[in-house]
Amino acid sequence: MNSEITRLRAKNFRRNFSLLQVCLICLIFGPFTTFCLASSNIRLGIDYLQDREFDILQNKRVGLLTHPAGVNSLGKSTVLTLHNTSKVNLVALFGPEHGIYGDEKASVPVDDKIDHRTNLPVYSLYGKFRKPTSKMLGGLDCLVIDLQDVGVRCYTYISCMRYVMEACFEEGVEVVVLDRPNPLGGLKTAGPMIDSEWISYVGAFPMPFVHGMTIAEIALWSKQIPGVLKIEDKVRRKGKLTLVPMIGWKRNMTWPSTGLVWRPTSPNIPTLDSVAGYPMTGLGAQMGKFKHGIGTKYPFRLLTFDGKSPEELKRALENLNLKGLSYKIKQTSNASGKSVRGVYLVIQDWSVWRPTELAFAMMQLTARWQDPSPFSTAKQSEINLFNKHVGSSAWWKHIKTKDSEVDPRPFLLRWDSEVAAFSRKNKSYLLY
Repeated sequence: MNSEITRLRAKNFRRNFSLLQVCLICLIFGPFTTFCLASSNIRLGIDYLQDREFDILQNKRVGLLTHPAGVNSLGKSTVLTLHNTSKVNLVALFGPEHGIYGDEKASVPVDDKIDHRTNLPVYSLYGKFRKPTSKMLGGLDCLVIDLQDVGVRCYTYISCMRYVMEACFEEGVEVVVLDRPNPLGGLKTAGPMIDSEWISYVGAFPMPFVHGMTIAEIALWSKQIPGVLKIEDKVRRKGKLTLVPMIGWKRNMTWPSTGLVWRPTSPNIPTLDSVAGYPMTGLGAQMGKFKHGIGTKYPFRLLTFDGKSPEELKRALENLNLKGLSYKIKQTSNASGKSVRGVYLVIQDWSVWRPTELAFAMMQLTARWQDPSPFSTAKQSEINLFNKHVGSSAWWKHIKTKDSEVDPRPFLLRWDSEVAAFSRKNKSYLLY
């Protein structure tokens, strides 16, 4: 059973699951999918690894990159699942942004430490190093990745995976990716694409802002396509990647339909509401007076704008006529106990909701309401950070001009076309 996926022809991948070591799990354990779970029909990658008695890890020195949302379908952490079995020799842990315990703030460097549960070293990949060093990988035969993504390009867990894949392939260490659901489902995609000049840790892949892929699908695609991983092509081709898929997950499933419990992936993504809010408002609050609920119980879902009442803001949002959304005025408090009144975003119709449309409408309102526009007065460091997240130089050129009427609609139509083209090309690398 061969786990070097470079031997697969991409166009035949879904028809040739049996050629992949990891995809034989589907054949061996398919009838078992609903036996172990009362609340979910989904078998996560970690569940199937356990079902196979960890056979692909046996007789190997194993590292694990994960975080608190890395749990099996019964809620047990992947760290303890691998550590507590005699069949796996787990020797090192690796943590992404927010740390292995998920309690570090966004954009704050994280130090190496010792895991209090296992006494294993925890190497931070969001501190002095973002790419594992030869010393970190020394002695490892494989590095397992079990990270819950949220389906958005700038969420840095997939960036962390890219850097790990590059380092492991360079050092001859096998990469094993345990698959997990995309909480936005596998059908929602939305632009913009990212210009090559803005590829960074908050946009590490040339993909749509909302990409519609699972983390294992991203790993497969990036392994197969030249230039996605920033390593020599011969190293990419030689690198060993093993994918442990889910069973029972379908592309039209959002998280609630999986029956799985949502575990916070980072401090500001505690709930599914915040998952959907992240692509909807994150970009729109980067510059200007919009705030999107960070510090309240509604992160990424509660909008306020300094100088505008919630009633004024609600009317302005309703006048945008964005499909699938409605708006409610809510009162809550922030982390300091101060009362906050704002506009809560309600997704009324998921089928017509466009995940990024509101963010660009927020920028449109910011340019209209603020004089001077923050887009025309931004410092270069702010411009660079903005564009690394958004990814489109054309959009920045449009909004930075003071006397232009900011209108995202032509851009949204263009991005829809570009995203559709990406999805057609990418179809061969989808596992489900």
